[in-house]
Amino acid sequence: MQNKNILEQLNKAKKASVGFGLLPHSKRILILKNLAKELRKNKKKIIKANLKDLKKISKTNLMRDRLLLNDTRIEGMAKEIESLIKLKDPIGEIFDCRERLGLKICRRKVPIGVIGIIYESRPNVTTDVAGICIKSGNAVVLKGGKDGRESYIALHKLIKKALLSSGADSEAIQFIDPKIKNAVSDILSANGLVDLIIPRGSSGLINFVRENATIPVIETGAGVCHTYVDDEAKLPQSARIIFNAKTQRPSVCNALDTALINKKIAKEFLPKMAKLLKEKEVEIFADTESFKILKKSYPKNLLKVAKKSDFGREFLSQKMSVKIVSSIEEAIKFIDKYSSKHSEAILTENKNKAVKFLREVDAAVVYVNASTRFSDGAVFGLGSEIGISTDKIHARGPMGAREMTTYKWIVSGKYSVRK
Repeated sequence: MQNKNILEQLNKAKKASVGFGLLPHSKRILILKNLAKELRKNKKKIIKANLKDLKKISKTNLMRDRLLLNDTRIEGMAKEIESLIKLKDPIGEIFDCRERLGLKICRRKVPIGVIGIIYESRPNVTTDVAGICIKSGNAVVLKGGKDGRESYIALHKLIKKALLSSGADSEAIQFIDPKIKNAVSDILSANGLVDLIIPRGSSGLINFVRENATIPVIETGAGVCHTYVDDEAKLPQSARIIFNAKTQRPSVCNALDTALINKKIAKEFLPKMAKLLKEKEVEIFADTESFKILKKSYPKNLLKVAKKSDFGREFLSQKMSVKIVSSIEEAIKFIDKYSSKHSEAILTENKNKAVKFLREVDAAVVYVNASTRFSDGAVFGLGSEIGISTDKIHARGPMGAREMTTYKWIVSGKYSVRK
């Protein structure tokens, strides 16, 4: 049975979604501008609320970095909102027109309706999602995890303030209190009130949503990311890419988890890679072959023989696995077995191998000679992102405002009847 408070909030969002989807682009832009202003104006309040959350979590907890808010990150959140302002209006576009049987038939971009976002340890998701849904004319129901409750409440108050000061319906963006028991289950079964669910978090959360939702779901899957270093790669540059992909921000889903090294260059390449990684004290789980090479130059306390479970594992920390492969074919086969279909990369100077990798590797984003850390909506010119979809239906890869739309057919006739 659904909680009465949640049911009331979902009904408010559904009711507000009708008018919200009809707001002119100028009004939606005004809301975004006001939201960015509120974030900057209230940095101290946000940080104060965030500190309450941080006090409840261990300093060694892997999620602490994702939960942390400071001046720099709040400024980044405001800039993400402003990046949406510059983008073209994602709704209202008329396309794919044709004339048949005296009818003019077109498609028009429209909002999805009410989007439910279920997420963990990510305060920035609150404003990123709100911004994208404002831009795309969608109402949204936000359900964050208990660990970020104080941060979410503070941010949601600012979102409502931006809506009200812009003359928009503040009920269009609802926040479900994480303390409410079985709230996630209630949202997942809200047929007719919520049109789409997007989970952002651990594989456990995503699996729970997928298995229990009775409404459509777009998965933002776990990021088990691989980089294959080919025998025809530039080795110093490749070592820097491995270092960047692993250490630039290890707690995020597009960080490197497994490096696959071609056997022909392993003895030359692994010491170059190791020299960089030990600067950040990266713990390496190496297969038997790579362990024999790495033990000569890598700190003993940071090097372990890999278990089977160390492959296909999303580390979200300064840890990674390494495996030596004999060919690009073996690398592709390995990736196919262990990949979460998020972001995969090849480093090579051989164009034919690059093309083969791009064609045969099944992932939302596939790279040639670049770090997997680039998988990001802002980097791709989408503004902020609602998540990185590992699904193949409706949206795939970084999802921005445009991906939060659907279309309807618009048909005009001359009092036409079908014969």
